[in-house]
Amino acid sequence: MCAKPPSPAELLCRPLPSPVCAVTSYRDPGRALTHPATPLSLQFDPMCELNFLSISEITQGLRAKKFRAQDLVAAQLKNIARLQPLLNAFTHIDEAGAMAQAQAVDAALGPGTGLGPLHGVPVTIKSSIDVAGWPCPAGSHLRENYLAAADAPVAARLKSAGAIVLGNTNTPEYLMSYETANALQGHTSNPWNLAHSSGGSSGGEASAIAAGCSVAGVGSDGGGSIRVPAHFCGICGLKPTPGRIPATGHFPPGEGAFSWLGVVGPMARTVADLRAVFDVLRGPDPGDALSTPVAPQSPTPETLRGMRIGLLETSVFGRQSSETCAAIQAAADALTECGFLVEPFRLPELPRALELWWFFFGPAIAHLFRPTIGRDQKSRLSTQFREYLTVAQASPAPTLDSVLTNCAERDRVRAGILRQMAGVPVLLCPVSNTTAFRHNEGTWEGAGSYRDTMRASQWVNLVGFPALSIPMHFSAEGLPIGVQLIARPNEEELLLEVAAALERARGTWPNPKI
Repeated sequence: MCAKPPSPAELLCRPLPSPVCAVTSYRDPGRALTHPATPLSLQFDPMCELNFLSISEITQGLRAKKFRAQDLVAAQLKNIARLQPLLNAFTHIDEAGAMAQAQAVDAALGPGTGLGPLHGVPVTIKSSIDVAGWPCPAGSHLRENYLAAADAPVAARLKSAGAIVLGNTNTPEYLMSYETANALQGHTSNPWNLAHSSGGSSGGEASAIAAGCSVAGVGSDGGGSIRVPAHFCGICGLKPTPGRIPATGHFPPGEGAFSWLGVVGPMARTVADLRAVFDVLRGPDPGDALSTPVAPQSPTPETLRGMRIGLLETSVFGRQSSETCAAIQAAADALTECGFLVEPFRLPELPRALELWWFFFGPAIAHLFRPTIGRDQKSRLSTQFREYLTVAQASPAPTLDSVLTNCAERDRVRAGILRQMAGVPVLLCPVSNTTAFRHNEGTWEGAGSYRDTMRASQWVNLVGFPALSIPMHFSAEGLPIGVQLIARPNEEELLLEVAAALERARGTWPNPKI
């Protein structure tokens, strides 16, 4: 029999100090979270189910003939069949295609065969990203008959690396919500508590990966849409620098004067797996106007030793829950123990950055949707998407003058933040003020709305920085709490190194018992 993963209670075993918490600090006098034990090493047991193996365990196990790719895919499909009625994470499942890919993988495992870095790894893709021949509806009745004619570059790169693509995953309509729910397919649940949301807009990806229905996958992020679902579901998610991974083949398309707002990026259960997928996906593509060749960095121990990390302190994010404060402090303490210099850090431009983010994400993008959504089609839209349009269109309509002025202002704000980060390469802050909310509790307007609770993630898209969400602790309800690491443009490798150090200090993360 497999050893059961540690429970949230078992994971939290060493108490943390709990000084005073205010809106400008992450320490809290409330419920003290605790620090995890020493990491556990996972040794492959043939009696274990195969659904929670890491990428390295899969590739090494296949080469050592411990199991076949067909066994992996069969285990994943069995798990999907069991959990899809509960989670509703998938939009499309290609059972026949996945088994055919697995057979090809097994046939290629001969002596001296050159294998891809993801050879035999079962993965998934958000349903807003084209996969040839698959329905990619992006959560909308208006796209329910759309079949992709060709693979998006990220899908093609996964396949070329040997990954086995199982299916694609659910999203809110046109991706414009932090809850994955739509009129076409319904809502996607959180594997830690089915009454709670998996987040959005990459909520189907986060739910599937967390529940062991996929090893890793690809999401997209225009205001936290990779990082928030990762935080809600207890996995890792990387929002890259615009252009570092091509967004070609994504809907809505990332084109025009503010194409830097949305990006495509990897999601996985561990930082190592996140890095492995990032390495496969990165690189330029002619269809993405922002993509440029960027030489991968190789941070050294000397680079990391004593590096400054800014603990981002600001009142503009609003008041975090006491458990969020404690998780941030746990991460700061762990990074300090790893040898980083963690110190308070402020960014005076954050209020303006958030105003500008909403201008582009709200009124400007809502205006771009007008030609797509005719008056006679509004009755087919989901509740969440209609609410977004109502709130976004309540702001003054964008004019040519306002777009040009705010594009220039965005560049000014970004340059100011970059100057402040000249000696502080990485920032630490929350992903969101709260844990996963219950289904249908999210809203775009009012107290506790998305614009209140998701501010810590939204501004990052405005300035186009890379950011990463990594699970750190649990709430009293047993819901995951992630923390966010933010770096300067094109410094994803440095960001991943810091995240890996934090993950080692945190210890092994358990899987949901579903």
